[in-house]
Order: sequence, then structure tokens, then C-alpha cells
Amino acid sequence: MPLIRDTPEEELSPYLRQHTGNPVNWYPWGDEAFDRARREDRPVFLSIGYSACHWCHVMAHESFEDPVTAAALNASFVSVKVDREERPDVDAVYMEAVQSITGSGGWPMSVFLTPDRRPFYGGTYFPPDDRQGMPSFRTVLAALTNAWEHRRHEVEEQADELSDAIAARSVIHTRPGAPSVFAAAGPGGSGRPSDLLAPAVDDLAERFDPIWGGFGAAPKFPQPTLVDLALRHSLRHRGEESGARSEHMAVLTLEAMAAGGIHDHLGGGFSRYSTDTQWLVPHFEKMLYDQAGLLRAFLHGWQVTGQPDFLRVVEGIVGYVGRDLTGDDGGVYSAEDADSEGVEGRFYVWTPGQIAEAVSPGPDGPGPHTAEVCDAVTAWFGVTAVGNFEGHSILRRPVGEPLVGPAAVESGRRLLFEARTARVRPGLDGKVLTEWNAMYASALAEAASATGDPAWEDAAVSIGEFLCRHLVDADGRWLRSWQPGGGARHLAFAADYAWLVDCFTRLGELTGRARWTRCAVDTAEALLALFRDDHGGFFTTGHDAEPLIVRTKEVLDGATPSANAVAALSLARLGAVTGDGRYTDAARQVVETVGDLLTRHPTAFAHTVLTADLLLNGLTEVVITGDRPDLLDVARNRWLPGAVLAWGEPTDSPLWQDRDGDRAYVCRNHVCRLPTDDAHTLDDQLAEVAS
Repeated sequence: MPLIRDTPEEELSPYLRQHTGNPVNWYPWGDEAFDRARREDRPVFLSIGYSACHWCHVMAHESFEDPVTAAALNASFVSVKVDREERPDVDAVYMEAVQSITGSGGWPMSVFLTPDRRPFYGGTYFPPDDRQGMPSFRTVLAALTNAWEHRRHEVEEQADELSDAIAARSVIHTRPGAPSVFAAAGPGGSGRPSDLLAPAVDDLAERFDPIWGGFGAAPKFPQPTLVDLALRHSLRHRGEESGARSEHMAVLTLEAMAAGGIHDHLGGGFSRYSTDTQWLVPHFEKMLYDQAGLLRAFLHGWQVTGQPDFLRVVEGIVGYVGRDLTGDDGGVYSAEDADSEGVEGRFYVWTPGQIAEAVSPGPDGPGPHTAEVCDAVTAWFGVTAVGNFEGHSILRRPVGEPLVGPAAVESGRRLLFEARTARVRPGLDGKVLTEWNAMYASALAEAASATGDPAWEDAAVSIGEFLCRHLVDADGRWLRSWQPGGGARHLAFAADYAWLVDCFTRLGELTGRARWTRCAVDTAEALLALFRDDHGGFFTTGHDAEPLIVRTKEVLDGATPSANAVAALSLARLGAVTGDGRYTDAARQVVETVGDLLTRHPTAFAHTVLTADLLLNGLTEVVITGDRPDLLDVARNRWLPGAVLAWGEPTDSPLWQDRDGDRAYVCRNHVCRLPTDDAHTLDDQLAEVAS
């Protein structure tokens, strides 16, 4: 493939296309770049980032747009650009190298490789000038060029050591002889289903911020799975001190995020993370996967507590994604940038003067209530002349105070939103990723079921239809990324398949259509065939994918739950829906592979902890036969994290065997309650299995 900058039409990634005008001779990841490096005996500079990454833009402006720096790169290196969202497999391998070198990672990621793709040096952002003990990017280039030309043996030794370190970090290190997770919780253990949740919640409590919520110090990330973990524990221990503690941690975290500047109080949705402990100053990029995770967390918070503000936050997320991220054909785009007009956050911040202008009715001058609305809005959102962010104000609310205000505030909110639409919007990453779309559709399907909102159901189904229409090839192989006008490319990864199984299973539960369950089964079969490791768990890449220097296996939760954790949960739920024990066995094998790490480091494997708890505690199967919308409403009225629902079109699952009439069946651990056609009786039965 030719240089990126010479043929931008060859590249669909918005991130790569952002660099087509650089004086750096960028190549996309592929054999051509490494063949050239081998022929010319050059090292490879690998730069990995994504389109909404603020510091990626900074480094691009400071270094990649600089002719002197570009000349140094072009003279001594072969430079390769990778969009981490299109190629998470490449990102995962070289992130391990950077973490081995520096002890941390992030983006932009800068890695230097031998022509055979082994890393020998790396870091993240490098400044244009030496500062605060950090070498400039040009200093790094000069030093590495010198080492390559004059100390090649040191480079080769470092490459060998780092490659070994990557391989070692890609192996799950459980204690030899540690008891089975399931055996420890069964006979001979306490047998209590909370065995795994309790130590995880204790770990959360040690990291919990009692003032501002969240877990850990700044920068603060939302971590929806940790909120879910606390909510799940609170359900099981209602009326107990431990349950009250876990509910408090979840509720304060949700309230503080909803009140803070990380939440878009005008347009809905959330920024990526907060730079401070108060959730006030975000990095302003908005990622689809954050909307998906937080939609679920706030939905479950509403279901557990009944707090109306949590549902309003859910409505805001759905409104934002539908309005600003969803394409005309139903696919959902990946992200919006932090910057507009070259300034981080400019689209979102306000001054008192800008608010006064926004609430003014027009050329005829202020109306009788203009001053009232202006004063109400500035007070409600804490806008001051000094500001709280570089002379401007990020809109925020006091924690625990209502998010919806009196009429003057709500009138002003609408006017501010309208005025903001005239501003230059942040850049849009218009690629549609299978994983993130399936993740969001899955959460939206759950929200549509819980609220009964038909528009949300239509939107969730539309995403599922889009994925089936555009992101699977003629041979049935799922693909990773789709771009308007360019189609789909790159083989999908384990995370894509795992979320698709979850998405299709939940669409089946939402719509009662057997078609979606069949899609889930087909995708699960492909997941097992392409990605399963006979020694346990799932590899990131399929057996048919390009081989990298290490075949990684994603087990640690990060910004999103790990691929193995999602695969385990989705397969466990599908196993309950279909009655196919192979799926349940595969889910159990993932949990066994992680082993005692679930109790030693529970919050690092939180999503797997939730799956293990579900398998230990047993799934509840709810089947509603015939035409009983009242019974269906009862089944949907409460959060049942350990339940699956079958209704509508029967399938060949054992759940439907010898079951007919207009009634409900509730079973758990192969023990069934008496079938009932009474809504109150069903509600009582579900209350017994709610946790």
C-alpha cells in the first residue's frame, strides 16, 4: 500500500486521514512498510492513537507537522500510523512494551521497532523541546538513530528482552494449586453466593472517594462496571449494613458524575474522564463506549433507587447518541473530538456574557423575563466571571441537588443549547465499530425493555439491523470497522464477537423475535471456532488473522470490560436462553482461567467477577408463553441481573418444551416455581430471585 499522505482515499480511518497532510512519510500498518525497513535496514517508528485524542493532536501539531522533525523521521526511520480503534490487536501488543519500559501507557503511543516488528524503545507523548526531565522527540530520534547505527547489539538485546516481556505479560499468572473458583464457593466453602462480591466491594471501599464518589485518585474515569458491582451487592444485601454501604458508593458516584462537568448538561452524554477529583474538568472528547457503559450504570441506578434524575441522565445519553452520533442508515459513529477551532473544550464552556447573549430573544432587545432567565441559568450552573476553566465556566451542579430546575432554568437551558448549535462542533470520528455499536445497542435494548420506550426499541433494533447488513462479509465473517462511502474492513476481534452475542441475545429478549437468538447462536459458534484457546479463554485475534509477535489474550478490564469477561457473560446468558451447556461451559472455563485473581485483584477483573457470581448463584430463567403483556411488564419492572427472559416466538430451547398457555414460568438452578397467570404472584416470585 502506498504512503498514507499520497493516497488518502486508500485509508478509511479518520485518524489516519488526519495525518495525510503531514510532511512525515507515513505508512499504514502492513507488509510494505516493514519490507522497506528490512531492505533499507531502518528502524520503524510506530505511532498509535485515535481521532478524538487531544494529546495525539498536540504531538501531531508540535512534531509531525514540523518540517525539521519530519525530515529526521524520513531520513532514518520508516514511519507507521495505526488507529488503535481499528486495530486494537496491534495496540495491545505494543502497549505491553510501553508499559514494560515506562510502567504506564496511554496515547499517543510512540514505539520503535526492528524491521521484524520487535519493539526496542517506546513511550507516549514526547514534547518538541526538552522539558522537566522529559527528552524532546527530536532528542529521542537522534539518540535512537545513533544506537541503531553504532550500538546495534544493544538494540537487538533490548528487542529480545521486550519481546519476552510482552509474551510474559500476555500470560495469566494464577497461583499453582489454587482451588477452583467454583469448588471454593460450593461444598466445603461457605456456599454463599456473595463470596465473590463481598471482597470486591471491600476492595472498592478502600479506593472510594467519600466526598466526590468514584474509585481512585485523579484523573477519574467513570468505570461503570464498578458501579454495577456495588449495585449488584446492594441488591443482595438489602436491609444490611454492607448493602447500604455498597449502594451509597454507587449512588454518590452516579450523582457526582451527573452533577459534574464531565456530564454535558445541555446536550446529554459524558466526556471521557475527569482531570480532577470533582468530576469538574474533563478531557472533552465523547466516546461511544462511555455512553454505552454509563447508560447501563445510570439505568441500573434508577432501577435500584428510583431516583428520577438517573433516568433523566439515561434519556440525555440516548438523546445525544441518537441526535449527534447516529448516521442516517442506523450505524452509530465512534466519537467526538475534545477540540474545536483548535481549542480544547471551546464548544462546551461559557462566560456570563455568552449566556446573556444566548438567552436574549433577538434583535428587538431583551424581553421582560430575559434578566430572570439569565440570572437563573448562571446561578444554577455555577457560571462566574472568573470561571472554573481557563477563564470560562464548565457547567456543573452541586452534588445531590436536582438536575432539572424551575421553569426559568429549563427555558434558559433550551436557549443555551440552541445557541451552542451555532458554534463550530468538535470533529466527528465517523467510523462505525462493531464492538462499540453492539455494546451500545445491548445497553439500549436493556433500557428499552426497562422503560417500555418504543422509540428506544426501534433504535436498538436499527443498530442490530445495520450491523447485520454492513459488517459481515459474504462468508459470514464479522468485520471490525465500517466507514460511510468506504464500506467495512479489518477482521473483527474477540471483543466484537463477544459484544455481538450479548447484543443479539438482548435484542431477542427485548423483541421476542427468534431471529435475534439465532443470530446470537451463530455468532457464539464463530466465537468458539475462531478465538477459543484450548487452555482456557479467548485470544484477541482469530485463527485466520494476521500473526503478530505475540497472540494476546485480553483479560484485564480497562476503559471497557475485557473481551474474555464479555465473552463469558454473554455465553453464560446465551447458554441459559438456549439450554446449550457448551456455552455455559465455555463461560465457566474463562472464569477458571482467571482463577484466584478474582479474589486477589477483584476490581481489575470486575466484569469477570460479576459473571462468576452469576454462574455460582445460578441464572434465573423467565418464560412467558402466549399473549400476556401484563406478565411481560412485571418481568421488566425490576432489575434482574441474574435472569434471562424468553417470550414471543418460541425457539427449540428447552425453555419452551411442554410450556404453553398464557402464563409465566420462573426457574432457577433447575428448580421451577409453579407456573402462574397472576401478575402479583409473578412479582413475588421474581422478588425472591432479584439479586
